[in-house]
Amino acid sequence: MTPTAKRAAVEWMVQAHRLSRSKACRIVGYSRSACYQPTVDWAAKDAPVIDALNTIIAKRPRWGFWKCFKRLRKDGKPWNHKRVHRVYCDMKLNMKRRTKKRAITRERQPLGTASEVNHVWALDFMRDTMYDGRPFRTLNVIDEGNREALCIECGVSIPSARLLRTMEQLVEAYGTP
Repeated sequence: MTPTAKRAAVEWMVQAHRLSRSKACRIVGYSRSACYQPTVDWAAKDAPVIDALNTIIAKRPRWGFWKCFKRLRKDGKPWNHKRVHRVYCDMKLNMKRRTKKRAITRERQPLGTASEVNHVWALDFMRDTMYDGRPFRTLNVIDEGNREALCIECGVSIPSARLLRTMEQLVEAYGTP
């Protein structure tokens, strides 16, 4: 129930049922002191803010709230951001955030498993550190058919020439996969 509707309900209860104002306020759930405050015409009070926002939105319809507010501040308007945001939302100017376009979801396919020995090899680089903080790297070559480790190369770095030399040695020993 809106505050104006609550106020009207209190007034109706006071006149129709001859209740005291405090009892009617308690029944409706409305503050007793709010009954004595004058009503505020927010449309008339916010008219300058509405006009200023309309002039900005006419020029730049895709501007969000903060850009509009900063433009108002540069123009010398004294309204704080809470008031401007309330009016901005009442005017239904708040736009939905742009969402990222989702990538096309493709049909998932299971990974193929090697059924024969020496059919598929897997290469994996790993990095770790020793107790004294020095890093080292390993190159692991695994046969997917029987999950056998064909070679493990360790070193501070594994340059491409060393990788090629290791692969040539494996091809000589096991043949091409």
